[in-house]
Parts: sequence; C-alpha cells; structure tokens
Amino acid sequence: MTDLRIRVRTARADEAETVLAFWAEAAEGTSITDDADGVGRLIARDPEALILAESGGRLVGSVIAGWDGWRCSLYRLAVLPEFRRRGIGTALLEAAEARFAAVGGRRGDAMVLEANERARLAWAAAGYHREDHWRRWVKPFAENSVTG
Repeated sequence: MTDLRIRVRTARADEAETVLAFWAEAAEGTSITDDADGVGRLIARDPEALILAESGGRLVGSVIAGWDGWRCSLYRLAVLPEFRRRGIGTALLEAAEARFAAVGGRRGDAMVLEANERARLAWAAAGYHREDHWRRWVKPFAENSVTG
C-alpha cells in the first residue's frame, strides 16, 4: 500500500454538489437536508462544521462537527470505500474533537444508523459508546412551513 497523504480542511460554500456526490458514494442513508441548499445553509451558518479530507485533490472523507453553543454533534462520518481503514476517519474525528475542545465542548454525540454495523464498529474503536436509553425523535417540517 502506498503512502497516503491527506489534507483535512473545512468545506467551502461552492462545494455543496461535490459533497452530495461524495455522500451518495461513501455514506449510508439520506436525510431531508441532503440537497445543495441544505449543505449550503450548513456551511453559511457554521463554516467550521463540515470537515473534509482530500487526497490528491479528491474528496475521500467527511464529518459534520456541529456546535450549537451547548452540544457537540457528529454526523456524516464517511470515507470512500477504497480509502477505508487507512486513518482518514481517525484524522477527521481528531479534527472534529479539536474543534469541540477549542469551543469548550464536553461530549461528542454521534448519529449512527442502527443497521450500519461498520459505522458502529468504527465509532466504538474511536472511543464512543452507545447509549441505549436514548432514542431520536424527529418531525420533518413541510417545505416553507418554518420561517427563520
């Protein structure tokens, strides 16, 4: 295996479509916000939240490290299949955790699909543990029903 050089950085506003194409290939599941507008709003609201890994100019990994002033939330940890198990996920989580430490975060919460065994193993290997007493409750809002 050749030496893999990666660069970890935050996403730019003009990369929404690139990120969506990457998630279609590397991430499991979709969200109501999986569109260019949703990704663009994330970057506009919190420019440090969407962290990307690239190698040779190619997007190979991502994680969303959301900070709302109280909680540290992790979403969309994904690595292209052919680049997995090469330290990219670890580098992304280190960047996310460094971001959280810098703002005074005290605990990271990760959203993981129940059926995604590979992801559950990766999060456990990174030191995260499952909390079975919590369940996620969601309510999708109808388009344009919530004003900001």
